[in-house]
Order: sequence, then C-alpha cells, then structure tokens
Amino acid sequence: MRRPNPVDPRLAHLLRSARLDRRGFLRSLGLGGGVLLGGGALSACGIGGGSGGEGGSGATTGTPTGTSGATGTGTQAAGGELNFSNWTLYIDVDEEDQNVRPTLQQFTEETGIAVNYFEDINANDEYFAKIRNQLDAGEDIGRDLIVLTDWMAGRLVEFGWLSEIDQTNVPNISNLRSALQDVPFDRERRLSLPWQSGMTGIGYNPEIIGREIAGVNDLFDPDLAGQVTFLSEMRDTMGLMLAAEGIDPSTHEFSQYEAAIERLREAVDSGQVRAFTGNDYAADLAAGNIGAAIAWSGDVIQSQFENPDIQFVLPAEGAMLWSDNMLIPANAQNKANAEAFMNFVYQPEIAAQIAAWVNYITPVEGAQEAIAEIDPELAENELIFPSAETLDNTFDFKVLDEEEERTYQELFQSVIGA
Repeated sequence: MRRPNPVDPRLAHLLRSARLDRRGFLRSLGLGGGVLLGGGALSACGIGGGSGGEGGSGATTGTPTGTSGATGTGTQAAGGELNFSNWTLYIDVDEEDQNVRPTLQQFTEETGIAVNYFEDINANDEYFAKIRNQLDAGEDIGRDLIVLTDWMAGRLVEFGWLSEIDQTNVPNISNLRSALQDVPFDRERRLSLPWQSGMTGIGYNPEIIGREIAGVNDLFDPDLAGQVTFLSEMRDTMGLMLAAEGIDPSTHEFSQYEAAIERLREAVDSGQVRAFTGNDYAADLAAGNIGAAIAWSGDVIQSQFENPDIQFVLPAEGAMLWSDNMLIPANAQNKANAEAFMNFVYQPEIAAQIAAWVNYITPVEGAQEAIAEIDPELAENELIFPSAETLDNTFDFKVLDEEEERTYQELFQSVIGA
C-alpha cells in the first residue's frame, strides 16, 4: 500500500474539527456518531447509502479565483463552477461554521472552481423520478455530478444517460481500491467512481434486549417481538433475508426471493417486525425505543455517540456491501470540472478528511495511513477500513433489469405496506 505524502498540519486540524463537529452537529439533529463492533461477529450508503434530506436546498461554496482548473473534454475553461448533488451528512463540515464544507472550500481554492452543493438526494427512486424525463429527452438536468447507489447507477448506465469519464483528467483514479475497480454495472469504471461505501448489518442495544445478537435469524426470536425494525430499502432487507437462509443475494433465483418474502410477511403479520424505516431507526435505537434494527454501518456509528451501549454486528450469515457512486449526467455543462473534483477527492489526504467525518468506507487507497497520522483509533475501525476477512463475509445484491426491479419492488412493498 502506497504511503501518502506527509500530512499537512491544516489537515490535522480539519480532521480533529470534523470529528468534534460531527458529534455536536448530529446531536443537534437528534442523532449521534461512533460505533462499537459487538457480538464477536466480526470474527461492512441507499444500499442504504447515506441519509437524505427533503427540500434540496443548494449552498454555494467558494468563489472562482481564475486559477488553473480542469482541462480535457469538458465544456468550460479553467475556473467556472460545479453543480453537485449529494445526500445529506455526506461530506465534512467545518467545526465553527456548519455552512462551510472544508473539502469543497479547498477544492475551490486550488482550482478556482466554485461549487454549488445541493443536499437534495433523499432516496434513489425519488431522485430518479426527478431527473428521468430530462435525461430521457437528452436534456441537461442542471447537475454536473450526482451520487447514487450501485443499483441505480447501473440503471443510468443501462439507459445510456451518463457521460464517460475522461480518465486522463482523473490520474488519481489509480488510488481506487482494487476491490472496487471492477463492478458488474461498470466493468472498467468508465462511467462511475465510488464516493463512499458501507455495510448493512444489525444495530442493537444489549442493555435493552438483555443478550447478544449474532445474526439475522436472531431477530426472529420470540423475545424480540415488537422490538425490531427493518429497512424500507428492498436490497438491504431482502439481501439479509436471503443470506439468513444460506442463499447468496448476488446469485439467487426468483423463487428463493419469493420464499424469503413470505418469511418476512409472516414476521410482519405476527408483530415480530415493528416497522420498516429509513434512517429514522437510528434515533429510536439511540433512545432505547427499539432493541435491534437492520442498520447501516455509518448510522450506527452516529448512534453510539448518543448511546455508547449500542453495538453493530456484521451478521454471521453475511452483510450487504454497497457503494454510492459519483456520476456525470449526460449533457452536463461542466464535465471537466466534475472530473477535476473526482481527482481531488481521490487524494488520500482528502479522502481521509471526508471519511473522518462521514464514518463510511473510503474507496481510496492510502487514506487509512493519512487518518492514522491523526487518529490511530479511526484507522483501525473496521467499518471505515474493513479487512479482507471482513469483506469476504459481505454480499452484493443481484443486478435486476427494469422488469425484474418492478416485480421485486411490488412484492416487497406489499409486505411493508408502503
């Protein structure tokens, strides 16, 4: 693994600031921020994929300075702007001014490219519905960079609605972790680059339920009736349901999915499963309103700052692994600037800065060493820097075509009542 350059003292300050600010900021929202791996199961948005926010308010970060910007196949000269849509709480925030995002500010200072940053992605399907008609008509959607989960990224690839990345503008793509270099929906990473990755497992409070949890099948024990929530994201919940039956979610048959759906339906009808949620399970877990939840790794890290008793378990049967990906929509007006940003965040020191705040898996080789210079504990966190052994016990969900997607979702929605 390549050693990064010596850590800039400014980065040391930013990393410390990010961690402290994240705790305070998340608490102000009724969340939290850290993790304890529990249950010995480690022996891991969306996907979940980040937490989303309604409203889509945009924030402009930085002012063009006229300094040298990106070059290549984009439609603008040096400087200019970048219109970037992301999920909420998915980039570092300044300790003293929560309207400032240090990574975006540094990018502007170094390139002269002003970033118009929008936290307007709340759910993959919801965002897809907003942009579908424009993309289908070959129109510019007003964004140069968007972040969507693997399966939705795959759909945009299939429809031909993305611009190919000019990799000569992104030399730092060489820092992409080898495990993420080849994915079924984008074999050569010509159209996507991972933003962050995460794992779906189980968050629980042993003080509430009075024992440890080792896997998904434990969530069906009678003593947990009414104390368990599952995710409203089909791939996360059903991926774990399939794994609990010893079935690989990435290669399963439809009949196996149907059988897993029926088991879930029985659990819902009996009252075993209390609710299906988005990120809101995190607040209930931290408050002790529930005992256990199918959960996203980063959310559980957040929840533990609020309640240190909470633990995260990678299920014995296996966890779901997912990535949220940076994508350049077709007809984006500032393509080269999007590529310049991709290159910027694939510097190990910048990737470390982001990972220290969001607490998800960074896709950038060398970021672990950069964080270790500041906080050795973070560098050893398996939820940010999972070992090969941990990753060996994770799954992707099977790639579905549009018709399969509709069928799978209809069955799932019929159970969760959405």
